Amino acid sequence: MKTKASEYEKFDAIIIGAGQAAKPLAIALGKAGWKTAVIERKEVGGSCINFGCTPTKAMAASARVAYLAHRGDDYGVRTGAVEVDLASVLRRKNEIVRRFRDGVWKSLEDANNVELIFGQAAFDGPRTITVQLNAGGSRKLAARHVFINTGTRTAIPPVPGLDRLPMLDASSILELDTLPRHLLIIGGSYIGLEFGQMFRRFGSEVSIIQRGPRLLPREDPDVAEAVSKMLAEDGLRIYLGADVLDAGPGQGDDAVVLSLRLPIGPTRLAGSHVLVATGRTPNSDDLGLAVAGVETDDAGYIKVNERLETGVPGIYALGDVKGGPAFTHISYDDYRVLKSNLLENGHATVSGRPVPYAVFIDPQLGRIGLTEEQARQGGRRIIVARLPMSQVARAVEMSETRGFMKAVVDADSGLILGCAILGPEGGELMAMLQLAMMGGIPYTRLRDAIFAHPTLAESLNTLFAAVEPA
Repeated sequence: MKTKASEYEKFDAIIIGAGQAAKPLAIALGKAGWKTAVIERKEVGGSCINFGCTPTKAMAASARVAYLAHRGDDYGVRTGAVEVDLASVLRRKNEIVRRFRDGVWKSLEDANNVELIFGQAAFDGPRTITVQLNAGGSRKLAARHVFINTGTRTAIPPVPGLDRLPMLDASSILELDTLPRHLLIIGGSYIGLEFGQMFRRFGSEVSIIQRGPRLLPREDPDVAEAVSKMLAEDGLRIYLGADVLDAGPGQGDDAVVLSLRLPIGPTRLAGSHVLVATGRTPNSDDLGLAVAGVETDDAGYIKVNERLETGVPGIYALGDVKGGPAFTHISYDDYRVLKSNLLENGHATVSGRPVPYAVFIDPQLGRIGLTEEQARQGGRRIIVARLPMSQVARAVEMSETRGFMKAVVDADSGLILGCAILGPEGGELMAMLQLAMMGGIPYTRLRDAIFAHPTLAESLNTLFAAVEPA
């Protein structure tokens, strides 16, 4: 039986999913006088706080301390035997996550005109929602504006037998309280590498299985090769060009056995745990989007225009569920676009915005703008500035000389088109070049600038010193 319009609770805005864009958007809408409902089925804060940025970087910090302790002799410091207490690592991580999560919850609870509702939301018509409440029962809501912010989850590759094994994903691996003896990681991109190095530093054997010919396929080949060499130095085993044919149970301590096809022939790889890190899939399949008339692409990502609006007026998607770069800072910028357009009579779009990011392996990889490959494929006249970290004074003083700095410069204007910084605080150094790009500052200004000595920033003088105008 069709629900009568009078049976719906009326709101000005409904936000489905309490991810990183939801909190600031809800607070801004509520402050503007919009009666706003935020619906979350599990935990506020989205992937970033619950199983992404916050917990992984907290654990990576513990892993780095273990790494430095093992390297004590390099610095003339004798530390004795190093032992990682994974349960204590988890307690520290969980406390940080709880603090961040509670902060989001309190902000939403204290916001004017905002109601936080816990349950599973699904459309039952355009801009009408039924919520199956976690506490039991249901509520029916209607609003002039609906914002979908439901994020993504781990994509499971179609490997025969894999779904019958106790596999780990980016969320469940964070709850392990015993150290894997041998962690098999399917996928050699950002998530797989961060977890791989982390657990190797905790003391696990780690094998990374990458289907393509190199790690980090979105990066330049020299960057990927340097990262691969660095991880191999750390003791990770890396299998490139590897197809996983099937998966099955092992024996004894080896709970998992993977059958691989490698360039050199078939092999079987046994391990105690397997982590799937082959990509993400959008949380859009249980929202009843078809009922609302909202379209998705073949992978399930919600289609939006450059103002983040779907094909249904008044329904928007923001964050990872719409596809595109899956970063917290991009989700937050989605909020800024919507705030400008809906509350400030702005004309903001997502078109052409920069996408900086950092990969939190150690040393970090910071990236912004065009890669060298992209610039050359685009037919641009470019200059490539390159500096190994072994020639950076501060890095030598820190005994952190792995990696290199690389900037792509437009040969005609001298403007910086992009960079890759693989080295200590690579993300922070990348941000300096991003500021130069935003301000239209040519590389020569950085070459001739006075930076404090000895800092990592000072290396920008040296990076651009050898660059000759075309």
